[in-house]
Amino acid sequence: MPLTRSDQRRWAEMYVRGLIYVPGRKSIRRISDHVVGWRADQCLQQFVNQSPWRWEPVRLGLARHLVSEVTPRAWVVQEAVFPKNGDSSVGVAKQYVSSARRTLNCQLGLAVFMACHESSFPVNWRLMLPRCWDDDDKRRARTHVPADERHRHRWSYLLEALDEMVGEWSLTPPPVLVDARHEIQVEQLVQGLEERGLSYVVQVGPDTPAVPAANRSSERQVTVEELVTLSARRGRMTVHWGDRADGGPAGSHFVAATVPGRAGAGPVRIVPGAPYPRLRRVLAEWPSGRVRPSSVWLTNLDSSRMSELIGLVRLPGRTNQDLTRLQCDFGLRHFEGRSFRGWHHHVTLASVAHAYSTLNRQRQRQPEMSLRPYA
Repeated sequence: MPLTRSDQRRWAEMYVRGLIYVPGRKSIRRISDHVVGWRADQCLQQFVNQSPWRWEPVRLGLARHLVSEVTPRAWVVQEAVFPKNGDSSVGVAKQYVSSARRTLNCQLGLAVFMACHESSFPVNWRLMLPRCWDDDDKRRARTHVPADERHRHRWSYLLEALDEMVGEWSLTPPPVLVDARHEIQVEQLVQGLEERGLSYVVQVGPDTPAVPAANRSSERQVTVEELVTLSARRGRMTVHWGDRADGGPAGSHFVAATVPGRAGAGPVRIVPGAPYPRLRRVLAEWPSGRVRPSSVWLTNLDSSRMSELIGLVRLPGRTNQDLTRLQCDFGLRHFEGRSFRGWHHHVTLASVAHAYSTLNRQRQRQPEMSLRPYA
């Protein structure tokens, strides 16, 4: 673990041990009692919440180790919800949670997972600050929020995280998968991905305009659902991926359509060294017996390799399962501190604990920690 001081490495090991092995709630008190063996609450509390160690090198080290162990098929973006009582913890507010489809008093995080069909691992995080935190100097000072951390749109947090992974971490990006069904500014997100030369699959709402406003020849907005409905009349592709409980084949119909007028259309800022944005396409899943598609995606991947594209859109199901494991088994939601720094420390170490346990399980051996014991 890339921590510069031996005492930091010691407490990091203790904390990760606790996140893996302590049953039930992973509080600092319980980690101290079960792992350290003596009352070290204040030392652990100081390490997680106040110690100035940087979380970015730890995330980079984790990402590079994972790339050497697995082959990510995609980077999948997930919303992570941290329900809270009160409003003192950093970033807490009553805010709409798209994954829960209701308003909660919570912190909202954004995680980028390296994902394949067998497993997925969060490697980068952002805490999304609500707008009400921008001018609350008292709460910002109490939770040590950096001056440049302000409320932004979700797509801005995401693009910043991707820029860090591609630019500063020098990782080779696979396709980026994003659920933007409740994102108001889908075009800013998609264009930002295109400007960076990234492959993407973005799930959108059925009423999302298929063609950006700058490229439309009239006021008529053709939606992505209308586009795939027209394409469906020319045929659909049926894909089976297993068996149902009753023994029948599990599968669905898929339809792909090319967004008209995208090639070379509209003002697009080209980043030096990045490829020119490719054609946009719409992919839709259309279950048998349904009059409308159940899911719709915008993508710039080639729809001629439909089976691979369909495999990608099923990856968020994998990351949803692993996010639940992080919350239930690795204490992701059990952070008791209130500071900006502490939140980032905790989610980073929870990611390390999850990765260690998952890789050990994949190697089919008992998860015996190879960390040095401390008295």
